[in-house]
Amino acid sequence: MPSASEFSQHGFFGPITASLDWCEANYQFSYYIAELANTLSNFFTLYLAIRGARRLQQESLPGRFIVGCIGFALIGVGSFAFHASLLYEAQLLDELPMIYVASMSIWILYDYQPGFDLSSTQTKLQIAFLLLFDGLFTWSYAVYRNPVYHQVVFAILIISCAIRIAYLLKWSPVRTRIPDDKKHVIASMFTTGALTFASGFFVWNLDIIFCDTLTRWKQIVGWPAAFLLEGHSWWHLLTGLGTYYMFIGIQCETLCIKDDHRKFSVARRSWLPYVKRLD
Repeated sequence: MPSASEFSQHGFFGPITASLDWCEANYQFSYYIAELANTLSNFFTLYLAIRGARRLQQESLPGRFIVGCIGFALIGVGSFAFHASLLYEAQLLDELPMIYVASMSIWILYDYQPGFDLSSTQTKLQIAFLLLFDGLFTWSYAVYRNPVYHQVVFAILIISCAIRIAYLLKWSPVRTRIPDDKKHVIASMFTTGALTFASGFFVWNLDIIFCDTLTRWKQIVGWPAAFLLEGHSWWHLLTGLGTYYMFIGIQCETLCIKDDHRKFSVARRSWLPYVKRLD
């Protein structure tokens, strides 16, 4: 096994090939995990995704929401692999599912016809466009390997979701299908999620901008307390929780529009919200 001084260059997975490397020191604690805190923090994303999928299954809610949770889980798995190895292939396993889940959320918000079957021509065309978009992005990102390109497209998709949510609640012809109390709940869920997500983005940028200062602080504080200064790990925690809340808002709004709002409510169990079937 290489010495500690060699960990920063080479570990179990060999030379770093990813186009991104984070502030956390590489192979500091394990020969097998490049970034320990950034890797293990993804267990929180997996927990939220699995818990969300189980709730959806228990409440017999539409399968499209479970597919969304599977995509959410794939982000956690891909991010785990990325930060453990810092290989470019694993980076794609992290970044591409982020685009797929965000674009699927937009499809869910645009599919406002009553019912959840996929037989209508409009729904089929929307799914075809969704698959085409994801395929073209995958191809273009393989050609143009600039992570800023991924970040800009992902940000546009998230902002588009927020705009669509606001339109459906306030101005769309289908807004009358959602009673005022449900509108308040939906807005609260999505706003809480968006602000939590934005907080993660803010902390992530602090981690990038002040990496040298944070690295010195980590050495002064010492481990394990220094793990609290790993900003990208906080990004995982905050964006994971923010995504969960936003997805609850999307679920509630979609169910009100495509079904009967009286059949559903938002409940909580062990501090996390979920959509509960009342019928």
